[in-house]
Amino acid sequence: MTSASVSIGRSTPESIVIQPVSTKAQRNQFVRFPFKLYAGDPYWVPALEQNLRELLGFAKHPFPAMNPVQPFLAYQGGEVVGRIAGIIDHGFNRRYNDTKVMFGFFESVPDQTVANALFEAVKKWGSEQGMTAMRGPLNPSLNHETGLLVDGFDKSPTFMMTYNPRYYEPLITEFGFQKVQDLYAFWGHVDMLKTLDAKMKFVVEEAQRRFNVHVRPIDKKHFARDVAMFMDIYNKSLPGTWGFVPMTESELKHAAAGLKHLIVPELSSIAEIDGKPVGVVFALPDYNPWIKAIGGKLYPFGFLRFLFGNRKSIKKVRMISTNVLPEYQKWGLGLVLLNHLIPTITKWEIQEAEFSWVLESNHLSRATLERGGAIREKTYRIFDYSFS
Repeated sequence: MTSASVSIGRSTPESIVIQPVSTKAQRNQFVRFPFKLYAGDPYWVPALEQNLRELLGFAKHPFPAMNPVQPFLAYQGGEVVGRIAGIIDHGFNRRYNDTKVMFGFFESVPDQTVANALFEAVKKWGSEQGMTAMRGPLNPSLNHETGLLVDGFDKSPTFMMTYNPRYYEPLITEFGFQKVQDLYAFWGHVDMLKTLDAKMKFVVEEAQRRFNVHVRPIDKKHFARDVAMFMDIYNKSLPGTWGFVPMTESELKHAAAGLKHLIVPELSSIAEIDGKPVGVVFALPDYNPWIKAIGGKLYPFGFLRFLFGNRKSIKKVRMISTNVLPEYQKWGLGLVLLNHLIPTITKWEIQEAEFSWVLESNHLSRATLERGGAIREKTYRIFDYSFS
């Protein structure tokens, strides 16, 4: 099933059976359903299975350990035709004094009745726990994979970005959801570095002079320490970001442990002022072609291929995060951090970069990327739905 235009039908409601996932067999059905749904789609990349199971609470992970996550399956004629998870993010609701149940991990055949039944299941489950509205898709929060692809279906997603058929948006809006925020992915080519705005170069030089910034990569000898430091700055740098919820200490530790296997030190920058880390940026090689080749399974043999592969053979990176402490934001330190990566990008002959994701409400980041020549390539959307 490809992302081309698909006729959206309607089954009779009586033919759709929704069941909460509770057995091992159902957990496996939930995880494996997309392989059937996307069979033949040249752009789809499977999720890393172990990571998916953790985020759903099928395996140990701090997020579902602290926040209820209830997956549901839709059956028709005994076959799985859709899936969804209801998520109550206590951290979000406390931070914003809200009562939202999130939905995530949504997949469905092109049938409005199936989609409606899945959304109704999350609505009912959330209502029983005092929730009054729904938001999504969040898998399971803004700190992980998020948003529905609504523009840019002609390319595979980069690492840790979502992908879905075109028909998902009408399935969601027909139920009654409305857009609340867009997220953008910007594309850049290495040749754009040759034509950077002279003013941007001045900003880099002036920021370095003003603050006497020292920029270095992650220290291989103190790798765990520096990754933990990155996660700490991540938490402290985003308090004013739309929808942001800081990671808990246990989430930070879990994320840092996972990133240790993914981060390439040479593709990282840490800005220090008077010996204090104040900003970080790192790019991740686009691992998705590898993940697609091993079907999302890193164990037991896929892991060895993943671990010992030549990362330098990957010519596309995802600029996954640029974070600067609030008191140093708007002073150009983000550009200083990115500028530090240029020699490695040139040496490794990296050709492309995706800057993702960037909130539509983040006017400073959007303007900086656009001024540098980056092109908005994909748009992802988050929706809200009120129960009243």
